[in-house]
Amino acid sequence: MLTSVAGFRSPPHRAVKEFPLLRKAPSSRSMFRSLRHRDYRLFWFGMVVSNIGTWMQRVAQDWLVLVVLGGGAEAVGITTGLQFLPFLLVTPFGGLLADRLPKRKLLLATNAFMGATGLTLGVLVVTGTAQIWHVYVLAFLLGVGTALDNPARQAFVGELVDNGELANAVALNSASFNAARLIGPGLAGVLIGTIGTGPVFLLNAVSFGAPVLALLLLSGPAPAAASTSDGGAFARLAEGVRYVRGRPDLMLVLLVVFGVGTFGLNFQMTTALMATAIYDKGPHAYGLLGSILAIGSLSGALLAARRTTPRQRLVVGGAVAFGVLEVTAGLMPNYALFAVSLVPIGVMTMTVLTAANGYIQTTVPAHMRGRVLSLYVMILMGGTPAGAPVIGWVADLFGARWSLLGGGILTIACTVLAVLIFARPSGVELRHPLRTAPHRVATHSVATHSAS
Repeated sequence: MLTSVAGFRSPPHRAVKEFPLLRKAPSSRSMFRSLRHRDYRLFWFGMVVSNIGTWMQRVAQDWLVLVVLGGGAEAVGITTGLQFLPFLLVTPFGGLLADRLPKRKLLLATNAFMGATGLTLGVLVVTGTAQIWHVYVLAFLLGVGTALDNPARQAFVGELVDNGELANAVALNSASFNAARLIGPGLAGVLIGTIGTGPVFLLNAVSFGAPVLALLLLSGPAPAAASTSDGGAFARLAEGVRYVRGRPDLMLVLLVVFGVGTFGLNFQMTTALMATAIYDKGPHAYGLLGSILAIGSLSGALLAARRTTPRQRLVVGGAVAFGVLEVTAGLMPNYALFAVSLVPIGVMTMTVLTAANGYIQTTVPAHMRGRVLSLYVMILMGGTPAGAPVIGWVADLFGARWSLLGGGILTIACTVLAVLIFARPSGVELRHPLRTAPHRVATHSVATHSAS
């Protein structure tokens, strides 16, 4: 486990002093300890099934637009952009709803809505009436449903497991997503070749029945405390932003995540450029790179599940290591070494993201958690569309290798900037070696609890 970067250290016992949620950390380091809870186990398996269906639809949707409907690469790009646009526009309202409504009922609604979009597209394709604009509209609506679902789904985990097991549950959520990433695309390819794209969309619609059934079977988690704000929607959103601005430790984590998400997580583009322009490989070799990266990501999520307490220093150290690994991958002389280098990149990606997500979940009060998580998701997912053109421009100007070299360097630079700006207000002295200031931690603790 990475514990420091250039002497950066988290304040000693900071989590216990500031955040009571972490006081009940279990002594067990079992990788799957959260699954001992019946409700979480039901919810987790429901997510696995749904995530497999979602990955199947992603592949089928691209194939539908590119091949079946003959839209070309530009139409595929528009479809992808429309599906991710709601992460910038809608996610904050998803966090607001997660803090104001019963999460269980909200998740029932979002999963039913997303299933309906898959069902509609499947029927259109099977009946031969699908057109490009249908895909555009339904991709955007699916993105809206996902943006509303994501903050509630992540915050809901805190109602299904003990406080000390929350970080483990966050890591297992990531593991389920990446396990589905290994299964879904390959399964979709087989099904598209045998029964066509339409039935794949219908199967994805059916897969949303798994989390719906799981939610209906839950014994009934204790509802989290509701937000105490009496203002309107925008006032409550502003309350969440003010809370984050008043927490330098959260600002540090979010800025690091912004750097990783914006400049580092462009693998769909960077691996394609490396496979074709540098190693002169075809589509099969390119597709294999995605599977290899998913193996590393799944491994990283499972390793993260063994940790009991997420810390800032792991977020910072992991981000720097991620940047270094990405630069190293950009220098690989042949395809085989490049493919191997993607495994540790996948591991470190999940190390950073699970630590950041876990830190937010375990240090933010329940009545504010949905809004803060929505900001996290918006920054992580919304930054990629902004960063991809920059990395693409760098690759066009300096060569394909610089899609990784530039991304890694910018990730490291953003992480260093985050430390320089927010480490001292978080209670970290920027000296050599960097030292913590316990008296400042205590002061920040009082301010944090007063704000909440």
